[in-house]
This record gives sequence, structure tokens and C-alpha cells, in this order.
Amino acid sequence: MPKPSPETRGGASPLKLDEFLCFAVYSAGHAFNRLYRPLLDRLGLTYPQYLAMVVLWEGDDRTVGELGERLGLESSTLTPLLKRLEGMGLVSRARDTRDERVVRIRLTEAGRALEAPACAVPGELLAASGLDLEKLARIRSELTELNAALASAEAAAATA
Repeated sequence: MPKPSPETRGGASPLKLDEFLCFAVYSAGHAFNRLYRPLLDRLGLTYPQYLAMVVLWEGDDRTVGELGERLGLESSTLTPLLKRLEGMGLVSRARDTRDERVVRIRLTEAGRALEAPACAVPGELLAASGLDLEKLARIRSELTELNAALASAEAAAATA
């Protein structure tokens, strides 16, 4: 067992959970999930399913690879999710006619029809946040910038 450092003796650790950016992001993620759950329950979707549907509503007829890249998910995670969406009648999966290794995902009529009620979700979350659009856009932009920096650091560490 390591000896306590002078800074940690007597409970005065230099580490403060409330000062960790990663904990603030983690906690915010959980808060989002708690707010999303009842809204998405009305749609019959989980949060990952909702995100996949949003990508398809942005542009239908995507490959599993395109969806995975857009969502940051591996095929092994995405495939079961897509199978569930297919079982719910929201999407269809079919092999690409030019390359049978590629699976294409298309919205069904039921999947397209779900977009209209799903459009209410972002507004309800905005209202629940108590923040204005400008502040939320700034936070999103900063988090996107942070994500890119962390991805770059991860790639650099992987090649070192």
C-alpha cells in the first residue's frame, strides 16, 4: 500500500471531484438520460435508437458503416440496435446490390412517420434546461472542440 503524500494526510487531497471537467460531462450525460427517458418512452425508443433514427431522418438509405461513423459506434454495437429497429418496423436492412458485404439501412413508412412526434423532443429538452439557444450552441461547440482534441490525443497516444 502506498504511503500517503503530505498533501493527502488529514484528508486534504489536491484532487477535487467538483473541479473535474470529465465528471461535469459525465454528470450532465446522466441528467440528459433522465430527461430523455420519458420523452423517448413515448416514441418507443431508447436513446441510441433515437440517435440512429435522427441520422436516418437527416438522410435516408445509409450503410451500417456510415451510421457507425456518424454515431461513433462499432458495427458490433450498431448491428443489434438496427436489428431491434427493424423488428419494430422502423427500418429495413438489405445487402447492397453492388457489394453484398455492405448492409444498407432505410426508413420504413412507420420510421418516417415517427419523425414528426420526435421533432418535439429537442424543444422539450431546451425548455427543461432553462438555457437559451445561444448558450446551448456555445456549450455544444465547445464540447465538440474538446471531443476533437481528445480524439487527436487518443490517436497520438495510439501511435506512440
